[in-house]
Amino acid sequence: MKILRTAKNTQALTAKLRKNKIIGFVPTMGYLHDGHLSLIKIARKRSDIVFVSIFVNPLQFGPKEDFSRYPRNFKRDEKLCLDAGVDYIFYPGVKELYPEGYSTYVNEEKAAVGLESNIRPGHFRGVTTIVLKLFNIVQPHISVFGQKDAQQAVVIKKMTDDLNVNTKIIIAPTIREKDGLAMSSRNVYLTKEQRSDAPYLYKALMYGMRKISDKNYNRDIDFIKKQMYKLIKSRRTVTKIDYISFNNNRTLETINSLKQIYDKTEILISLAARFGKVRLIDNIVIKR
Repeated sequence: MKILRTAKNTQALTAKLRKNKIIGFVPTMGYLHDGHLSLIKIARKRSDIVFVSIFVNPLQFGPKEDFSRYPRNFKRDEKLCLDAGVDYIFYPGVKELYPEGYSTYVNEEKAAVGLESNIRPGHFRGVTTIVLKLFNIVQPHISVFGQKDAQQAVVIKKMTDDLNVNTKIIIAPTIREKDGLAMSSRNVYLTKEQRSDAPYLYKALMYGMRKISDKNYNRDIDFIKKQMYKLIKSRRTVTKIDYISFNNNRTLETINSLKQIYDKTEILISLAARFGKVRLIDNIVIKR
């Protein structure tokens, strides 16, 4: 396994490799866990050469967010990548990707509206900008992302389609702890009591799934959301619920009524909640 630090050298290498090798790519912000490793495993199965990028992207953090606190441990990540069969790690510095005078950004203007954007203005401009840059540098045939970041997945697929990016996007299932908590680099910040309460996010999602999946259910979305809200707020360490939302999983159009749901519609139930200073997101997709 080799570590690459410059965009120029990486781009020159991948231009040669992709002539006769299938390149698989997993972009990350590091502090890898089993969720990331599941993405790498998919890339490993589907490609000849696997690239992982590790870059904590300052553009997707707001002024009051945790860029400086975001966990970093490159030596640990390097070992995990080596064990997972990664061929190359692209590990650039901030000035490498955003040199002095940098002024070009990417905006997706439909899927990037609402949900996380309401809480984190400018977040998806940072995401789409860095992902497109990484696509141009690594030049992958396939790129693997996680379902846990559901809105991000839709935004990236839309950007890739709209801008004719020559990579196939694969969205992999969320990897969970035994108690249902979605794996996240931020889980390390939870106190013992917060960690005990955090799985209630998944319990609330499962409640919503059961109700939506029941064809005989005759109440509406607002009632389900209120019950989910009560379930989460019953935990003492939950300080705020940012949103609970029902959306079309393809377009992210808001679903306000069961009348908007037709056969084979994919429904995304997503939520975000805070445990003190730790903000967690989760979601589940249902076919009704």
